[in-house]
Amino acid sequence: MVEVFVSRLGLDSTSNSFVVILQEKDGERILPIWIGRAEAESIAAHLNGVHRERPMTHDLATALIVSLGGTLQRAQVTRVEESTFYAEMHVVVSGTPHVIDARPSDSIAIALRLAAPIYAADELLAEYETPDDVEGGEREEPARDATGGFESPPALDIGAAHDEMKKSAEELQRHLERLRPEDFGKFSL
Repeated sequence: MVEVFVSRLGLDSTSNSFVVILQEKDGERILPIWIGRAEAESIAAHLNGVHRERPMTHDLATALIVSLGGTLQRAQVTRVEESTFYAEMHVVVSGTPHVIDARPSDSIAIALRLAAPIYAADELLAEYETPDDVEGGEREEPARDATGGFESPPALDIGAAHDEMKKSAEELQRHLERLRPEDFGKFSL
């Protein structure tokens, strides 16, 4: 295992998916992992110091670990199978170690909140050209050709994402206020 850090977060323009780039701590190799929007927003919010009124899922998981007297020793990205990345969170509670299967994006978001180290399997790291210029404490996304890679993404706009979530929450609240008791029997799966 090689210790890594979140080097940057961006958008893969070829797949319109978010990508978190892990870079080896003492080197140039990187590991791009495609993640969901919610996880990207959670990671970006923490990195940018955005605090929400109520805990989001990763904040809740962090609070559970701490409340139970646990510590997150490390998060590690262990393997990739059929384009799916796997990770583990190594938590110690009352001296007892627990290895918890998790998605890399969740592991990263929780590790960042608990200031725990993040590791990746050596064979997952790849050589990519990384630029030397640093903007806002994070390196710019490396560009790759159109045949198989991500292009330079726009920065993830946390303010806009927060506004969008607030708007969605307000719309949901208005919808729920309009519901009548007889409406609840109408839904089926």
